[in-house]
Amino acid sequence: MKKTIYHPLTKKTIYPVILLTLLLLVSCKSKKNLVATLPRPVLNIDSVPKEITDTTGTITGRFTPHHSQLKDLNVSKNKKHKPKKQETVANDKHSDRVLRSTKITSSVVKLSSAYAGIDRIVNYDFTHRDVPEAFEGFRIAFISDLHYKSLFKEQGLNSLVNLLTTQKADVLLMGGDYQEGCEYVEPLFAALSRVKTPMGTYGVMGNNDYERCHDDIVNTMKHYGMRPLEHEVDTLRKDGQQIIIAGVRNPFDLARNGVSPSLALSPQDFVILLVHTPDYIEDVSVANTDLALAGHTHGGQVRIFGVAPILPSHYGNRFVTGLAYNSAKIPLIVTNGIGTSQMPIRIGAPAEIVMITLHRLTE
Repeated sequence: MKKTIYHPLTKKTIYPVILLTLLLLVSCKSKKNLVATLPRPVLNIDSVPKEITDTTGTITGRFTPHHSQLKDLNVSKNKKHKPKKQETVANDKHSDRVLRSTKITSSVVKLSSAYAGIDRIVNYDFTHRDVPEAFEGFRIAFISDLHYKSLFKEQGLNSLVNLLTTQKADVLLMGGDYQEGCEYVEPLFAALSRVKTPMGTYGVMGNNDYERCHDDIVNTMKHYGMRPLEHEVDTLRKDGQQIIIAGVRNPFDLARNGVSPSLALSPQDFVILLVHTPDYIEDVSVANTDLALAGHTHGGQVRIFGVAPILPSHYGNRFVTGLAYNSAKIPLIVTNGIGTSQMPIRIGAPAEIVMITLHRLTE
């Protein structure tokens, strides 16, 4: 770890430094948010063991896309930055149900220098009536935006593996933007594979991962027993009950991926939607989602008085970090992530992991 040498700064010097930092800092590399007429949904479902056959049609029926909801996905090139009024109206009853049946509390644990490269753990207790009894106390670890190797290097990666191991999560979810070079893919996932959870590791890709190394990342994840979810869903089963993890493929390309995989799921299931950018949950309908998880913003990476002057989101500071809601009142947790983009600096946006504990609402 490099030692930091502090120099006395006068007003004449500190303002130019801050200004230079803000000018140099840019958002994650992808600037495109393509919006066009939406295609028919394509959904890949987790495989069913060979010894089990769907003789009753239960599985097929559960995951058959509900085309009736596609009318809510009227995306216009000229209005892509505005919440869709028709979606909010169409989902009023669902929105009220979500608010009434959800309780979310959070706390922050600051980490010691023993975990170099990671500043804190943000803990959420997420209580919802759709959480099955078997998943009471179920622990989810969520990480995103490692950008290995940016500010986040070998020592930080070892700290992350050790920290995740101590958290004893039941499943590890990853939000993309894994690397800053294809040569780092193999050592990154080799290290992350040391994190063992009962329900495994799942991940989606970020804009960096679509710009380079995509196939390498997918193949390496599979090699280490991890599950990439690109407009796919997988089912976590415990004691005869289940929750659903749905992953979004390239959320910046709405022409191809503007139909959320959550639309084909049952509103009775507890569904977690994993997506790289938080904008997606406002850009399109994500009906049937109980909780969305995203990264991409880095928490602003540089925040002054709590405000990020530069953000890779067309909703400004609305989804910068922490708990937020889309217009349909579906809850979203946005993580600051761990690494950095463009400039190896964080100000007012601590590097973090997120831990979510599920509880069943019994009231």
